[in-house]
Amino acid sequence: MSLAPRILILAGEASGDDHGAGVARALRRRIPEARLSGLGGPRMRAEGVELMADLDDLAVMGFVEVARHLAFFRRLLRRVTRLLESGEVDLVIPVDYPGFNLRVARAAHERGVPVLYYISPQVWAWKAGRARQLARHAARVAVILPFEVDVLGSVGARVTFVGHPLLERDDDVMDRSAFCARWDLDPERPILALLPGSRRQEIERHLRVFVEAASKVRARMPDVQPVLARASSVSSTALAKAHLPVVDDTGALLRHARAALVKSGTSTLETALAGTPFVVAYRTHPLTFWLARRLVRVEHVALANLVAGDGVVPEVLQSEATPGRLAELLLPLLDESSPERARQVSGLAKVKGALGTPGASDRVAALAQELLAEAGA
Repeated sequence: MSLAPRILILAGEASGDDHGAGVARALRRRIPEARLSGLGGPRMRAEGVELMADLDDLAVMGFVEVARHLAFFRRLLRRVTRLLESGEVDLVIPVDYPGFNLRVARAAHERGVPVLYYISPQVWAWKAGRARQLARHAARVAVILPFEVDVLGSVGARVTFVGHPLLERDDDVMDRSAFCARWDLDPERPILALLPGSRRQEIERHLRVFVEAASKVRARMPDVQPVLARASSVSSTALAKAHLPVVDDTGALLRHARAALVKSGTSTLETALAGTPFVVAYRTHPLTFWLARRLVRVEHVALANLVAGDGVVPEVLQSEATPGRLAELLLPLLDESSPERARQVSGLAKVKGALGTPGASDRVAALAQELLAEAGA
């Protein structure tokens, strides 16, 4: 291994920034002299990663939405490709974000730079051809969902289940009284957590609906306190128009909430791990939704349901995600004596048990060391 290997870590959204930061931290422990560069956000930057682009430009999701940003992504891909051609990069670690990262993986493979793909594209849901593409271009694939091992292994990928990175999060959150004091909440009243998303377009499509759903809940249960969770990639001003308390400690909020309304994505697993009953909602551009309905091959969209292999939590999508419908589903979950709440709490425990053990980031860093040694970097 060279004295100072250069490792490119590429994340394109808030969850990827979080997971990429964990890997960067583990790499600095294992290879202190390594130079870390890439794409990401504030968490990766705080771990010493030199960023070429950040989440404000990268966090785009959906067919129509991505199409509007194609010129930016083409320029960025050319920039990353030139870096790969320079011979300065010893290893590429793409983190999820397949639309862009699979292209980088191919470019790296064609130039002889090993690729360790962390958090596989959801080839089991759609675009199954990506599995073979991943097997061709990635020297190793580190997956975070147990059933992905067989899916990718069947097409020849060198795949390792590393466990889910959410299990690494500090479980030592502040107690309820301290949390409520910190955010000016009443500790005697139930909390309804609202997680509208981490991308600009998600906030635009979900915030109003989530707030109106919470208002309808309060009309039936006046004691309920709706509280918004703010992802690190979302500015405080983006949520200010909701006129609700805004918390930037999502883990503590979920721990102390009686129920939650959550947009589909990684946050459904985070909520499941907290054991908080919740409803999943997602709205996107109508054309994006129309295309997705024809391409997606899985019965459920929420990761929590996919891991459980069952419809543990209700999923409400697109035009069906109205404030009234969401409120009707939330109300029994806020009732501590309801059978709906009891069934979901039991199902969420199964989700946690399927996600492995803590230490995903360090396992990825260990795989990175192996690949650098194999390449003689």
